[in-house]
Amino acid sequence: MSDIPEEYLPLIAHVQKRVSFSDTEIRTFIEAFQVKKIKKRQFIIQPDFVATHRNYVVKGALRGYTVADGGQENTIQFAIEDWWISDYNSYIYQKPATMFVMALEDSVLLQIDHRAEEQLKQSGQKFETFFRIMGERSTAYMQRRIIRNLTLNAEERYEEFIKNYPLIAQRVPQYTLASYLGMTTESLSRIRNKRVHKKS
Repeated sequence: MSDIPEEYLPLIAHVQKRVSFSDTEIRTFIEAFQVKKIKKRQFIIQPDFVATHRNYVVKGALRGYTVADGGQENTIQFAIEDWWISDYNSYIYQKPATMFVMALEDSVLLQIDHRAEEQLKQSGQKFETFFRIMGERSTAYMQRRIIRNLTLNAEERYEEFIKNYPLIAQRVPQYTLASYLGMTTESLSRIRNKRVHKKS
């Protein structure tokens, strides 16, 4: 499969870790995706518009967030290389989105639209299995996050995040990380400073 564009190679590796596809199945799978290059601060999803695509990150970093009536931003999800992002409630049910999804860096995505995904799932059991596995992992991740937010204090949430996702912590703006962890930017700064002093 030497003729496959390099942007698709990370996705192929990602898929093969979860489901064993034949070369023919791989070609069928990746043909459902389109390359999308976006600039830093560009939106791919905005509230009140239906999220038409599921997005695999080849390169870059993105953030999904909501904005409260008072203007407070609440980060729901980050995505860097080899991660997926969308407003899933909007994408799955084809209803208007409630989230913004914005690039934090210049990024390269592979996008599949809802109709193409449904056609893939109907065309073969392996495709259905792959998307089911993705859904299960996403559900488990969100459950873990809810439990962490309910049971850990702010410092513990930060420590666990940088342990599990050190690359994200280094790449995203501090205010976005603070909102993801459910704290103010000032609280996050205090926690980081305290951590630095402990090491020194």
